[in-house]
Amino acid sequence: MNRFSIKIILLVFALSFTFCKNGEKQDENLVIDDNTKQAVQETKLNAQNVFNSMPDRKLILKLIEDNKIDYNPDFLNDPNSVSKYTVEFYKAANLGIYGSDLSIANSFDQTQESMVFLKCVNSLAANIGVNNAFDQAMFDRMEANRENKDSTLEIITAAFKKADEILKVNNRPATSAVILTGSWVEGMYVSCQIAETANGEKIIKTIIDQNESLKNIIIMLEASNLTDGTKFIIADLKSIRDAFEVAEANTVQNLETIKTIKEKITALRNKLVAGA
Repeated sequence: MNRFSIKIILLVFALSFTFCKNGEKQDENLVIDDNTKQAVQETKLNAQNVFNSMPDRKLILKLIEDNKIDYNPDFLNDPNSVSKYTVEFYKAANLGIYGSDLSIANSFDQTQESMVFLKCVNSLAANIGVNNAFDQAMFDRMEANRENKDSTLEIITAAFKKADEILKVNNRPATSAVILTGSWVEGMYVSCQIAETANGEKIIKTIIDQNESLKNIIIMLEASNLTDGTKFIIADLKSIRDAFEVAEANTVQNLETIKTIKEKITALRNKLVAGA
């Protein structure tokens, strides 16, 4: 399996399961109503299901050691775009996206780019009201542990867990679910890009195996009371889920098998990074 794609799947999914509970100021363009408490509980349960369906970290770390590939920043979201995210929904989605990009850059010892992505995360986190979770001390710990990829992943994950605790206190399941979705979409987007260049059967299978986590993400979003203007993300994810179902039923697993998945994930990812 391709090293870069394994790392992405590991880092993105191990990171993203933490965005499942909820936060501090009221959601803009994300509805809060009497069903919020139930939605919070449902997002907790289904986020854990997302995590349970992810590849085993120890196994993936071993696979990482056995493979090599160069870092490619072109697959990640442009850090210069961070200032254009002015709506709560897009801030949350791109916090997840940039959080994944931070993990990827750091895992490849890209210190300068890691700092840039950390600034993006800090900016969006401050706008959402969870900036206390990300600070220079966090990055210093990442630097001190840069030779231990498992440790740096834990540090980043811990920061997002702290952000999630802030969100949890104020019952913001929509924000948490959208952050998780952004992280998942970025992981799948980059993995599909890598699959196209590597054309490895194992990575294609790993991509297809993420259908289970996608199903739970959809459940979280449906329980989160998104506004009409942001519900497109649910419709798009359901369309991607349908493409997964077709791929799962296919006895041949190659680039053609995931072609529709790649196209639909790319289209949704482009909407999220375009922002508003």
